[in-house]
Amino acid sequence: MPSAGLVFQSVLLGLLLGGLYALLAAGLTLYFGIMRVVMIAHSAFLILAAYLAWWAHRETGVDPLLTLVVTVPLFFLAGVALQRLLLSRLSPVTLTMMSVLLTFAIALVIEGLLGYAFSGTQRRIRLGYSSTSLELFGARIAVVKLIGFALAALSLLGLYLLLKHSRFGQALRATIQHREAARLLGIDTDRVAGYGFGLGLATAAVGGTALSLDSTIYPSLHWHWIGPLMAIIVVGGLGSVPGAAIAAMTLGMMQSLLQIELAATWAQTIFYLALFGTLAFRPQGFFGGRLAQRF
Repeated sequence: MPSAGLVFQSVLLGLLLGGLYALLAAGLTLYFGIMRVVMIAHSAFLILAAYLAWWAHRETGVDPLLTLVVTVPLFFLAGVALQRLLLSRLSPVTLTMMSVLLTFAIALVIEGLLGYAFSGTQRRIRLGYSSTSLELFGARIAVVKLIGFALAALSLLGLYLLLKHSRFGQALRATIQHREAARLLGIDTDRVAGYGFGLGLATAAVGGTALSLDSTIYPSLHWHWIGPLMAIIVVGGLGSVPGAAIAAMTLGMMQSLLQIELAATWAQTIFYLALFGTLAFRPQGFFGGRLAQRF
């Protein structure tokens, strides 16, 4: 029987991990909501951002957090280019299916390039505060995990404010809810879709930098992330950013609790069990109705 202190610490760690899941799942939700695109390469861009942070630290000694000044705009522009040059050219009839194949190929290309440039050797950033931890009600939490959660929380807050309180956000939400109606209202849905796609990919830049602070990285690591992220957006409800965030926090905490008794690999099966349960009993997702419409 696990002690109360161990359970409390696992809950805290699960919430911190859930914050990162929530940020990355929000990006995936934007892709699907805007264009009905299943972005398999999202987690590959996550690992690419982590490698860029690691490389910048190795070459210049700069703190990985400072690389966000470069990687966030860079990934935003890459997302806009990806949508306009490749995804927008796919046939609307087969868009979702073909987007899976196209972005799967992009993920393989990114993995191959990382393997070629840095080999398959595992890499890890060593910082002065990497081993520092704080004690909270008897639980010890690594500072790097708190920093990662803070990055995710601030990014999600910024995304929420942008979508709810800006003209671009209103145009983006209108495009997500009904693309044809938004076009009839005078919204340039193609331009909005490009910017929205760039916004989604920018979340991968933030997430990858947060990941680099606390994790060992290697080129194929993205396959470890894409399954849980896909499960999260289905459970939360396709097109619902708040639903994805709620599902991410819940499943992240459940995964952490299961790790008390099970190995990390087995604990991750909670995502797939939740996915199967959602598809069986509520295919639209548990937050895909009212929340998706409001957001």
